[in-house]
Amino acid sequence: MRNWRIRLLTRFAHAYFALSRGMTLGVRAACFDREGRIFLVRHSYLPGWHLPGGGLDRHETAVEGLARELREEGNLELTSPPLLVQVYYNRGTSKRDHVIFFRCDNVRQLRPKVPDLEIVAAGFFALNELPKDTTAATRRRIAELAGTDAPDTVW
Repeated sequence: MRNWRIRLLTRFAHAYFALSRGMTLGVRAACFDREGRIFLVRHSYLPGWHLPGGGLDRHETAVEGLARELREEGNLELTSPPLLVQVYYNRGTSKRDHVIFFRCDNVRQLRPKVPDLEIVAAGFFALNELPKDTTAATRRRIAELAGTDAPDTVW
């Protein structure tokens, strides 16, 4: 029951942002731990496993927003500056959305992520053992980082 309410709230939020802002901007990151595993999250309102991230708040830099999102979604801490990979147009969300994509190496998880209203599951995965329902966009970003796919400009 809670799931449909969150989806409805998410739709209202996107509609509000579309009317109140000329463009929406978010951040996502491929976060690797010291063993080379990647951190993924499963949202309550979207199917599949995703890279962590979210929308930027007013008066927040991209790196500040990224650090906030990583704390909120995974209790992750950056141990070195994130590497800017690409800025993508995300037409799947709206005609005005863009995603700044970072690579974060040697992230540290301060404590395991407890499921909440937004994140129902989270964890580190070996690149050859990703969950079956990892999203296509997430798989494309990982392939781009590995050099097996050419970089794209659309999320």
